[in-house]
Amino acid sequence: MKVAVLSFAHVHAAGYLRLLARMPGVEVLGSDPDTDLAAPGEVRGRPLADELGVPYAATYEEVFAWHPDAVIVCSENARHRPLVELAAAHGVDVLCEKPLAASVEDGEAMVAACRAAGVRLAVAFPVRFSPAYAAVKAAVDSGDAGQVLTVSGANNGSMPTRSRRWFAEPQLSGGGALMDHTVHIADLLDDLFGDARPVEVYAQTNNLLYADEVDVETSGLVSVTYSNGAVATIDCSWSHPRSHHSWGGLELTVVGERATLEMDAFDQKVHGFSERRGQGVELPFGVDLDERMLNAFLYGPGEDGMDVADGEGGLRTLRVVAAGYASARDGAPVPVG
Repeated sequence: MKVAVLSFAHVHAAGYLRLLARMPGVEVLGSDPDTDLAAPGEVRGRPLADELGVPYAATYEEVFAWHPDAVIVCSENARHRPLVELAAAHGVDVLCEKPLAASVEDGEAMVAACRAAGVRLAVAFPVRFSPAYAAVKAAVDSGDAGQVLTVSGANNGSMPTRSRRWFAEPQLSGGGALMDHTVHIADLLDDLFGDARPVEVYAQTNNLLYADEVDVETSGLVSVTYSNGAVATIDCSWSHPRSHHSWGGLELTVVGERATLEMDAFDQKVHGFSERRGQGVELPFGVDLDERMLNAFLYGPGEDGMDVADGEGGLRTLRVVAAGYASARDGAPVPVG
């Protein structure tokens, strides 16, 4: 199977290249010609491919002349649409980094292009492959937790601009922390609630954290009402300080009529302190969620039946984000379009 990674703009691109390079039966090719917006010190393009030891194509035309079976789009959010449409035009299945796009309009066009071409469009939401989430889902699906009444979620993290500057440039990212971190939990709830859909969003954001570094919102609290009556709150802040031992995390509390379920998607780690480095360290021992996601995209659902999010699901989470921005601007609840 031939799999290409289009653009190294996203911080996850290097991880995908490493995982694909060691997958049996997979040929991997990287391409990152659009490095014009890379900040000084960001390693991208051929130097990153050489560092990872993977083959490199200088242009996207060269990639599609290679006839890939699938591509993974890791560009800046605003550049997702042209690359997904390019893949669709070549009849190639595509896994697109989250969020699906920088705008609902672009997301709709991407879904339509892939549907018309008959190719698969998936969105990179690896947290749905967490064993912790699987336990929560099983308790809800079986009825053991009873009807879900409310959900409290937090997807916090470090300032992503320290790795890639474009995350805080709205013309490329579509926004700040609300755009970056709302969608992971929105995707879990999209899967958990089945046919229930988000109907209204109320959000507040501010720039109190790192106001001296960026102009976009760095903190946010998003409340989402669903058609099944459940209300969810999502803390989507870039609130981890430089000294924090982890890049970020995702926690979820689901309150049902019969039980309260709590999960931490990334807590399978041993934490400590390195005297040599003079900083905290963490040694993960849990499963690799990105690896599980890539396997599901390339080969189908695993034993637990979890599949990658499709384009329609990615579009629903993007609509929640768009409603959140409208609510934060207007100071009132906003219907999900």
